Amino acid sequence: MSILVAYDGSDVAKEAFALAQKHARAFKQDIEVVRAVEREATLDLGNIQRLEDELENEIRLLLADDKIPFKTTLLVSSSTPAEEIVRHAEVKKSTEIVMGARKRSKVGKLVFGSTAQYVILNAPCPVVITK
Repeated sequence: MSILVAYDGSDVAKEAFALAQKHARAFKQDIEVVRAVEREATLDLGNIQRLEDELENEIRLLLADDKIPFKTTLLVSSSTPAEEIVRHAEVKKSTEIVMGARKRSKVGKLVFGSTAQYVILNAPCPVVITK
């Protein structure tokens, strides 16, 4: 079991990763960093490999000399990123999900939905949100 970090490369995702590092050290847990992307009609394997490599390299840089065990996973699906994050947490039996959330107006949440809101309401484990 590990701490799942939903990561998209944004500043709030980097804050979430930093918090997950603290939790991993404190609770002696591994970290699994996931990036969920919706599959487009044509699947470009070269693009998927590039995204996987970028994610792995970015997390290695963020960890620097920290020896916390980690794994990166790129989730590519026709489901929404929120659904994939929840599904992955269920399958992996994650101990918690850490993710960042951007501020949005009430109308913005209504029109565009909220990944964080979906994850909070449907996750099989505690969810920690950073902003």
